[in-house]
Amino acid sequence: MVTAKWNGAIIAESDDTVVVEGNHYFPRDAVKADMLTDSDKTSFCPWKGTASYHSITVNGETNADAAWCYAEPKEAAAEIKDRIAFWNGVEVSA
Repeated sequence: MVTAKWNGAIIAESDDTVVVEGNHYFPRDAVKADMLTDSDKTSFCPWKGTASYHSITVNGETNADAAWCYAEPKEAAAEIKDRIAFWNGVEVSA
């Protein structure tokens, strides 16, 4: 089971993650959506496409832009479509 935690709370858990460039991408339904809020931030990867970001809020504290996903990845990254990955202090462990 792979788990993503931040600020003492489990944000995501799944046995079905996809690892790309060292990041675990969780299925959307394995992530606690009530802890995420959409962000205006985006980034571009030449082989994955455009990522959209989410901020995480736990116990009244917010970790801005700490989760991202590729809703419409390029063909080379099709396996991570609609999956969510984490960074910026979020602890991901298997």
